[in-house]
Amino acid sequence: MEIVRIEDKKKIESDQETVLVLGYFDGIHLGHKALFDRARAIADKKGLTVSVLTFPETPKLAFVRFHSDLLLQLTCPEKRFSLMEKYGVDYLYMTDFTSSFAKQTPQEFLTNYVETLNARVLVTGFDYHFGNSRADVTVLGTLFDGQVEVIDEVQLEGEKISSSRIREAIQKGQVAEANRLLGYEFTTEGIVVHGDARGRTIGYPTANLAPFERVHLPGEGVYVADVLIAGQRYRSMASVGRNVTFDGTEMRIEAHVFDFKEDIYGEKITIIWLDKIRDMVKFDGIEALMKQMQSDEEISLNWKKE
Repeated sequence: MEIVRIEDKKKIESDQETVLVLGYFDGIHLGHKALFDRARAIADKKGLTVSVLTFPETPKLAFVRFHSDLLLQLTCPEKRFSLMEKYGVDYLYMTDFTSSFAKQTPQEFLTNYVETLNARVLVTGFDYHFGNSRADVTVLGTLFDGQVEVIDEVQLEGEKISSSRIREAIQKGQVAEANRLLGYEFTTEGIVVHGDARGRTIGYPTANLAPFERVHLPGEGVYVADVLIAGQRYRSMASVGRNVTFDGTEMRIEAHVFDFKEDIYGEKITIIWLDKIRDMVKFDGIEALMKQMQSDEEISLNWKKE
């Protein structure tokens, strides 16, 4: 997949007739996959390429008062790009959603971007809006001289699959539910750094993770997880929280990796979140904590995907 960053709309060049997918994809979930699958099927039938026009950051940054959560995404860019390629995208075009971009009329957007990218077919979701009037998908059919494919709502258990639904599940620690909605496993990547080394003293040494991507984290709690280290996957139990038993105040992400004893400080690892075991609890002492961790270990080692 070729990735093209659009810095100036006047310099867009494309000699490939394409099926163009429109939308903002902060994480690729099963609803988004339906768009890519449909685009690929049309492209294969008509002998076209598949392209995506999207934004590196949420369009909300151009409209609402800033708060740091606006910079968080469901999936890191590298993973999003990999998934798009896996789902059949040939060209990924990205442009910043600025005030200037937002001021375009629906027709100007079609002229400046859709027509310039040589689109012959448009694919988008039923709730897509565009232009300074936030025109809906019905307007695409009146302005675009080509085929418009609108993908209906994709549901799981009678409810729409959406980024907001997945974010809410992650924040509540419902990572197994998030994985089902995404269609793949939710992960956190980072570098192993030094912590308090307290885990070693109680028989549960942990890898402390410093995340380096702007990705949402699971809510505080203890989780069944797998950890990828140098391409190998290990069963683990991981926690997100403040070590309240020891009066900790700093948010930590830690993983105890079973059957692994090497020092890996400075190495990149990936935590794969599988299921939540329990909330964070302040224990009366180390004995009570160790007893609970033994129970957490048993749950983690015996956990299997339903």
